[in-house]
Amino acid sequence: MYGKLPPQARELEEAVLGAMLIDRDAVSEIIDILKPESFYLDAHQTVYRAIMGLFERSEPVDILTVTEALRKSGELEMAGGAYFIAELSNKVTSAANVEHHARIVSQKHIQRELISISTTIIKDAYEDTTDVLELLDRSEQALFGVAEQNLRRSYDDMKSLISKAIKEIDEVRQHEDSLTGVASGFMNLDRLTSGWQKSDLIVIAARPGMGKTAFTLALGRNAAVDFKKPVALFSLEMSSVQLVKRLISMETELTGDKIRKGNLADHEWIQLTQMTGNLANAPIFIDDTPALNIFELRAKCRRLKQKHDIQLIVIDYLQLMSGTPNGKQGNREQEISNISRSLKSIAKELHVPVIALSQLSRAVETRGGVKRPMLSDLRESGAIEQDADMVIFLYRPEYYGLTTDEQSGPLPPGYAEVIIAKHRNGALETVPVRFIDKFAKFTDLDAAEYSGYRPKVAAPPSNSGNAHSGSGGGRFSPLSDHVSNGDSGVIKRSSKMDEFEEDFSDDIGDVPF
Repeated sequence: MYGKLPPQARELEEAVLGAMLIDRDAVSEIIDILKPESFYLDAHQTVYRAIMGLFERSEPVDILTVTEALRKSGELEMAGGAYFIAELSNKVTSAANVEHHARIVSQKHIQRELISISTTIIKDAYEDTTDVLELLDRSEQALFGVAEQNLRRSYDDMKSLISKAIKEIDEVRQHEDSLTGVASGFMNLDRLTSGWQKSDLIVIAARPGMGKTAFTLALGRNAAVDFKKPVALFSLEMSSVQLVKRLISMETELTGDKIRKGNLADHEWIQLTQMTGNLANAPIFIDDTPALNIFELRAKCRRLKQKHDIQLIVIDYLQLMSGTPNGKQGNREQEISNISRSLKSIAKELHVPVIALSQLSRAVETRGGVKRPMLSDLRESGAIEQDADMVIFLYRPEYYGLTTDEQSGPLPPGYAEVIIAKHRNGALETVPVRFIDKFAKFTDLDAAEYSGYRPKVAAPPSNSGNAHSGSGGGRFSPLSDHVSNGDSGVIKRSSKMDEFEEDFSDDIGDVPF
């Protein structure tokens, strides 16, 4: 290995630079393929930087303009002089194959990068003072950095995209349950979303104590146990054993207090051992690394995807993550923005849904009346709202001591709401669910039980023609600003445009247009 020249293609480097000097379109073709570092010779790097500068300023690119740009920057002699620049244009007669030549130059650069990284790894691995786990982390980051910087996806034409879309539509048509993504296990939620969709970033946010972890554990358990989908769960707040104990409590319906203290009767021990079999065989992979940074997360998700083909990634929770591997903290809002963007890129790269939990600001607590969260309550960064395909809020009136609603009267025990506040590909609606406090468990709210709490439909007009006669005007949904969506178990939010149209029609009356 030692004594050999690094991989290089000097003739092709000259051909690429010469093609750009004689054909401006060649610059557009390869500007996304090559970087200055992709060239082996320093002179070639200097010339390419000058061409990039001219291209970015929308100035002409030819022998004279490049020579003048290098003269102004004082780098002409470093690039080999005016004669060398002129000679580059004589290396090729056409720019027809410039993209192919550029990709070969890029491949040689990647080889050199891999050799450099490997050499550093070998050198550090021989050192007794080296921390092995830190070396492993640095090595992974360096290798993935090479891939990120050099292996970019190209565009697709409309014909191929239409074919892909029609194929996906046909696959959905064959599904009897209409689920096209990873099922949540909550019937009415799946009816709205058709499951968690591939490449989507879903943010689930709530105030502390609302049951964020319990809800995501239910999502992970349902996907893995009931639908056999491999799930990766990254817990930055609780240890893996604590999470498993909560899963056991949910599965066996033994209280968390009993499981924590081991205070179980004989029949409860039998119940525990018999009902945890499904959990033991479930494809759930839990990582409880504290202060996980986005680079480590990306590397671990890639390995899990490659080894176990994970179909869902859950992160508990976003604000405990670090955006940089070296632990240096900058502006926290910018760091959270970087984390949310990176989570979205992981979802797109691995083609799986990513669910990230998020805290809400204290503004929720200071509001009077009902304390349902809003998008503006997302903590530390508006980028979370921007990057997410879905934003879901959890709201439990019981947490605030509310057992009745102003409009609908008494609420069912354990009544909770899954509020879809942002849905890039669907409706904004609210799904009622039940929270069983002693098991820290979310379940569907039984249709029969919930029927008494749905808004009553006004009786049809009587024969006397009184449109408002009936049974007392009816009751409204537990959400004062929502209306029921029939018998679907979903509460649909009314649009502000409806109010505008009513006011507008009142103002204009029957004026003809």
